[in-house]
Amino acid sequence: MEAGTAQTLTLTLRLQTRLPIPNSNASFQPRFTHSSHSPSPFTAHSYTGPKPKRDFLADWVSQNDDAVRTLPIYVGAASLLAVLLNRALSGIAPVADAGSSQSRADLLTLGLAVTNILTGLVWLSIRPKSITAASLVHFFALLFFILNVFSIGLCFLVQVNPQGVECKRFCTTLPDVARNELLWVWKSLSDATCCRSLVIVYDGSCVLQIGFAAETSAGDGEAVSVDANKLMQGSVYQGVMKSGAQSYLANLSLYPGKSELPFLPSNTQAVILQPLGDKGIAIIGGDTIRGFTASDQAWITYVGEKLDSTLAK
Repeated sequence: MEAGTAQTLTLTLRLQTRLPIPNSNASFQPRFTHSSHSPSPFTAHSYTGPKPKRDFLADWVSQNDDAVRTLPIYVGAASLLAVLLNRALSGIAPVADAGSSQSRADLLTLGLAVTNILTGLVWLSIRPKSITAASLVHFFALLFFILNVFSIGLCFLVQVNPQGVECKRFCTTLPDVARNELLWVWKSLSDATCCRSLVIVYDGSCVLQIGFAAETSAGDGEAVSVDANKLMQGSVYQGVMKSGAQSYLANLSLYPGKSELPFLPSNTQAVILQPLGDKGIAIIGGDTIRGFTASDQAWITYVGEKLDSTLAK
């Protein structure tokens, strides 16, 4: 009974609305229509959520950047002028008195005014600059200059082959102990550093000439011998013995004293002059400009002290 009444009521409502009665056996297929005039619920105009708030103070500062940067200067200058006028018109002594509270307040105010002026100057000095074509040209020019300097520095580290002949000369009066120690010094220097030539002059005579040396003008493959007396009379030897300290000629071609070392190969790049006490000198030639490091120089100093004690015996 109730089921029949509900079915009759449904049929009456559908007839009143002029809607077709769907077939119970047919499958339901919903249809969607879209009108270009009706606003879509996914358009940007349909967003009704919270909107970001604008910071009007930040916008004003960004739009008036020049005025904001110079504002501390004007405030500081006005404060400084006000303090000076107050000091001049208030009848207070013009000379600051540490015992007066007014004087202390004026000094504090002057400090704050000067701080404001300096702050404004700093803000003006750190103003960001826009990148222009000229700025890019300057940047690439600076980069090119740095690369050139770097390449020149690499050239200084290039080794060269000594232009000369190899020799090995000892003083005939050296005992075997001293000779073995001299050979150990040469082996250590040639293996650990850029040393390619070693000459030791002690007590007025050349006790060792080993490694590469300049070839004689005759071109017979013989090495130029070391003239100890002529070397000791030169300014290079005299300067080292007078100072009593090691002398490092990092780029031998720039020193006029190169002419006093004719026994070294013509393309010797660097030379260390190590005094051996007050009786001799060790001349160490290298194949690289600035090839001897600070640790090499310190180690050669200690080696020179050891050779001095050995040769003194």
